[in-house]
Amino acid sequence: MKRVDLTVRNLPDAPGVYFFLGARKKILYIGKATSLRNRVRSYFSEDIKEKRSELIEKMVAEAATVECTETDSVLEALILETNLIRTHKPLYNTRSKDDKSYNHLVITNEEWPRVMVVRGKDLTNDFMKYEVKYHFGPFPSGTLLRDALKIVRKLFRFYDTKVPLSEAKSKLHKGKIDFNRQIGLYPDQVSKKEYARTIKHLKLFFEGKKTQIIAELEREMMRHAKAERFEEAQQAKSQIFALQHIQDIALIKNESRVYRDEKRVRIEAYDIAHLQGTDMVGVMTVIESGEPVKGEYRKFKIESLTNANDPAALKEVLSRRLTHEEWPLPQVIVVDGAVIQKNVAERVLKEYSLVIPVVAVVKDDRHKPIRLIGSKELLETHQQSILLANAESHRFAISYHREKRRKRTRA
Repeated sequence: MKRVDLTVRNLPDAPGVYFFLGARKKILYIGKATSLRNRVRSYFSEDIKEKRSELIEKMVAEAATVECTETDSVLEALILETNLIRTHKPLYNTRSKDDKSYNHLVITNEEWPRVMVVRGKDLTNDFMKYEVKYHFGPFPSGTLLRDALKIVRKLFRFYDTKVPLSEAKSKLHKGKIDFNRQIGLYPDQVSKKEYARTIKHLKLFFEGKKTQIIAELEREMMRHAKAERFEEAQQAKSQIFALQHIQDIALIKNESRVYRDEKRVRIEAYDIAHLQGTDMVGVMTVIESGEPVKGEYRKFKIESLTNANDPAALKEVLSRRLTHEEWPLPQVIVVDGAVIQKNVAERVLKEYSLVIPVVAVVKDDRHKPIRLIGSKELLETHQQSILLANAESHRFAISYHREKRRKRTRA
């Protein structure tokens, strides 16, 4: 599909979900957006391969048309996107139904159901099938999901304690429940019937059935008004208003975590340091807009190896880094080494269903850069920042390794 095909479409400047469709309207890719117009048009920039990936460039070329579904809020776009991807499993989406690192929303099958965020790898370990009442997901971004739940919690009060309410025996645990009630996080004293109704509405909301909830609340409001229970009628009216005017500015801001300002390119560089396999460490350094962001540098003590194996150490470091969903995702990853290290990084990214370009910096015997392996266009645009990121990662790794070695020798 070409940009000229897109310009004739009147895309709305509103939140929603977009679909890239191929031949016979086969769904190739599904995404969500704060502004459907801006997000869809961003796929037709000349440097889409560098900004996104070769895979996305191929998808756009293969697409025959784009369709959109507007939503009332970004929150509802996030939920709709998740449900549609789970249903249709589009070829070009970066999700995998077998990926164990993604987050799932679980509503427990208990006397007082709890709403829990659970990693896919822990879902089967922590819960028996009969212990799960409802299950939604997967959600690739734990940060977005948790921000979404903060908004949802203003609409539906629910419990999320680690310990079931029926097992809350310690004073500390009960104190936390009482405190969270006082600040409006947990329900006030309600009956099981009332709480079951809240859980039902929560389930409908995550199924994308907000209109069904509103219709039920409107009927309820009319019944209360007819019976002159005006306080209850006002409560129903307030909830209807809240559902119709969802405040999700936090999600709009959070989208910048992945879809950043194109001028603010985040580059993460990784390096491994050791002395013949001893005191092995790894590091991550960050360059944004050509400047080091030292507050976001990270150290990793290698835990899975006892012998020198730089590619395996890099795999461990990247895998551990990608579990931190609260850290911003980079637009470029730089590794110290050659094709082997580049391949390792790309395999780890694939395991996490992420498509981020990787650049390898090849060094000589004096550890001076002699060659860069990566996209030609990417190297031409960001060569200085890539080299700076690599130099910083080498310096930081050596410094951390020496620090670790000194501590061991002093012990």
